[in-house]
Amino acid sequence: MSTAATPGNLAAIPEHAGHHHDDPHLAHHFDTPEQQMTSAKLGMWVFLGTEILMFGGLFCAYAVYRHMHPLVFEFAANKYLDTTLGALNTVILITSSLTMAWGVRAAQLSQKRLLVACLIFTLMGAMGFLVVKAVEYHHKWDEMVWIGKWNQYNAEYKGVKDYDTNIPPKTTVVSLEPLPVDPRLAVPDGNAGTPNEAKIKPHFMIDAHLIGAMTEPPVAAKAPRELRLQDLSDSDRQRISTFFSCYFLMTGLHGIHVLVGMCLITWILVRSLKNEFSEQYFTPVDLVGLYWHLVDLIWIFLFPLLYLIK
Repeated sequence: MSTAATPGNLAAIPEHAGHHHDDPHLAHHFDTPEQQMTSAKLGMWVFLGTEILMFGGLFCAYAVYRHMHPLVFEFAANKYLDTTLGALNTVILITSSLTMAWGVRAAQLSQKRLLVACLIFTLMGAMGFLVVKAVEYHHKWDEMVWIGKWNQYNAEYKGVKDYDTNIPPKTTVVSLEPLPVDPRLAVPDGNAGTPNEAKIKPHFMIDAHLIGAMTEPPVAAKAPRELRLQDLSDSDRQRISTFFSCYFLMTGLHGIHVLVGMCLITWILVRSLKNEFSEQYFTPVDLVGLYWHLVDLIWIFLFPLLYLIK
């Protein structure tokens, strides 16, 4: 039979029950700040693990499709993706990850001004990343390589502007004249050794492309073939449309994570201005820092997968 806590029976109250009043940041279902921080970090790592599983599956599917159609993916990336803008965004995110880590350290050392400055710089980096990405998306819209039926390479595209009208149709050059014949190789007719040029008839016509192919070096010695716009088949065009579907899916999801990170950074920035973080309590800053590092890590994989295909 349990003993009830009454005004006359203070011994029945647990020893740690009054500790929650001493620390306003300690939730009622935790006994110590250390326990609370450990539980919070464990929950964040589980969440980050699910994010890695999601993007990992997308990366694997993209890698398989790219391995199946390397020339099409190389053509789409080299023609429509700006490596300079992608590299700029990489530098921006890596720098913002550095300032975020510096901010976490400032919170651990109760350096309020440094914490606020680092959070502001991190927030500016996130905004700069989205601005560069918006410029890239605008270019894709102008070039009609958006998603689905808004992509000029998609079979359902109904756009007014046709970018392929100036491309000459593919032609095949065929030789209609017999090749020159050496009289010494003529077929004898009656008298031995007497050439008979009139009886030499070409038994087949030779395509000019075939002649060129016979004079080219072996395949092992040739440079990798590059796909040209006039060489695209209908299936190649559909695969280009699929490439941009993958591009917008992965970069769009990443952009949503950047927006969520901006909201979280703004939240802890406001709390930092209220002087809520110190060496005794900095868990929210630490958790937001972990999330932002994941955002940076995902882009580090996206940049070479999409922009550095060669």
